[in-house]
Amino acid sequence: MLYVLIDHYFDFLDAHGFSFLRVMRYVEFRAVAAIIVSFLLVMVLAPRTIRWLVRLKIGDHPEFYNAKLNELTKAKSNTPTMGGVLISGSILITTLLLGELRPQDGFYVLMALICLVWLAALGAVDDWLKLTASKRKPGSREGLYFWEKLVFQLGLAVILGIFIHHHGSTKLDPRYEHFNEMSHALNLPFMKTWQYVNGAWVPADHLIVLGTATFVILSIIVIAGASNAVNLTDGMDGLASGIMSIVAFAFMILALIAGVETRAKFLLVPYIPLADELAVVAGAMVGSCLAFLWYNANPAQVFMGDTGSLPLGGLIGYIAVVTRQEFLLLIIGGVFVAEALSVILQVSYFKATGGKRIFKCAPIHHHFHLMGWTENQVVVRFWIISIILAACALATIKLR
Repeated sequence: MLYVLIDHYFDFLDAHGFSFLRVMRYVEFRAVAAIIVSFLLVMVLAPRTIRWLVRLKIGDHPEFYNAKLNELTKAKSNTPTMGGVLISGSILITTLLLGELRPQDGFYVLMALICLVWLAALGAVDDWLKLTASKRKPGSREGLYFWEKLVFQLGLAVILGIFIHHHGSTKLDPRYEHFNEMSHALNLPFMKTWQYVNGAWVPADHLIVLGTATFVILSIIVIAGASNAVNLTDGMDGLASGIMSIVAFAFMILALIAGVETRAKFLLVPYIPLADELAVVAGAMVGSCLAFLWYNANPAQVFMGDTGSLPLGGLIGYIAVVTRQEFLLLIIGGVFVAEALSVILQVSYFKATGGKRIFKCAPIHHHFHLMGWTENQVVVRFWIISIILAACALATIKLR
């Protein structure tokens, strides 16, 4: 709203000595500003929010099917959770202040806000049911069933996939040449999406353009998969928030590339007009996660819970779909992928063998903890891996 108002009344502001506000018209500035604003919001609101959660006795009680792991984590009992309200709230407020909200130019931002609110509400309901179970009658359910959460995640992904696909139609937005092909392109690693022919940029001959059904299916896999993967990673102090800060920063850069024609064509990646506005959303994610890490670092004063992990994963998946960087998400978010795969493999192998396990415990961060790594060692080493993966992924952009 702040950016929209400044942009709308800029001539008036310029005439009255506020010409310096033209910097707000640069999305790069607003993306960096979003990091700072969201960081400050969480830092200011966190102490009061944590005290409020403690008064409500919304404390987590980590319990695992492993006695040794329960012993290692018993000190975490009664640590307040649902701290994701800080993260989700900060992203929402920052995006409303600094993002492009006018439908014609802010379509991708508005869809991101729907994604954020939808998944934050879903996570909040799940957290509340879990954390108030002891106050209800004995035997009452603890949290949403997995299939219930999955239904809402898949429903959101279908809606977003359909809207993104149809928005990319040249019939809806004829201003941008080749918008239809680029916004629906399957962007594979090391594959060019542009070629320079007879003095003009045109889509590459081998470009794969996805139909509606294929595009929506890919959107479902990426958005719902990322949401669940981040949720599974949120199991150690500072693990998910630290990794998400790295991943979101990488996608802030990717959004700034995809949404600027000269950059996208120079690096031979799909040009998605106005997708650079998502850099503001990604910047808000970076700032809120970094500030939350201040209170979530070991020993954690608060946990994010599903209220934070579900929307964070869904948002990063959504940005990957819009910028056509789903496969780079597999690299940049490699730790999230490993966490999800470890659970899938563990459960599948356990059922197939009648009780045998591949890992000491899944998700995989618990496996390393039980191997003798301290919690801080697991978290910091996973951060390091995420930084290396992000650097490698960004380096591959030009290798086409």
